[in-house]
Amino acid sequence: MQKNKELQTHASSAPEHILVVKRDILFSDLKPWHGLLQTDMNAFMQIIQKNSEFHPRPTMEEDTGYKQIIPYLVFEHNNTYFLMQRKKTASEKRLQNKYTLGIGGHIRKEDFTSNSIFDWAKREFHEEVNYSGKVKIEPLGILNDDTNMVGRVHLGLVLLLHGDSPEISVKSELAYGSLCSMQECNNQYAKMETWSQFITNQLFTQ
Repeated sequence: MQKNKELQTHASSAPEHILVVKRDILFSDLKPWHGLLQTDMNAFMQIIQKNSEFHPRPTMEEDTGYKQIIPYLVFEHNNTYFLMQRKKTASEKRLQNKYTLGIGGHIRKEDFTSNSIFDWAKREFHEEVNYSGKVKIEPLGILNDDTNMVGRVHLGLVLLLHGDSPEISVKSELAYGSLCSMQECNNQYAKMETWSQFITNQLFTQ
């Protein structure tokens, strides 16, 4: 009986294995860029699908030879955007207390059941927020930032979700969230994580 408990404890403490792709493969045709790149996301998804690997998250957080693939979802309703604040106890210490426009997360091996990024996006969206309306998904581009350690090991697949309802709220991973005008988002620009600053630059200067 004691042995079974030890096995269960070990299984629960084992690090999650997340989707990564070697940096050299991702940037074999494109030189690394800084910011949001508008490109053929379907072609990029084929590269990810063909070259996907799954490794322990703690190891990948320090290995710049790989990029962790992160769906990064921005929710919009009637020209307002869902702006959130991460908890001061957020699992990613480098992003604690930061404001974010992006609902995102790592893709685990058990999540990798479909070739469609839209399927991933919807699943991730409902893991992070409470929302019962419908959404229309618009690809925005691919986000890369190698100027800091968080960015050097992550690559964002940015999607804009147009919702038909304003009834949206955060779940436990986030401290706060509300629909904000473009100006209200800009007022928090200095407190945003870098990726959300890139999104703000792209969305609000068109």
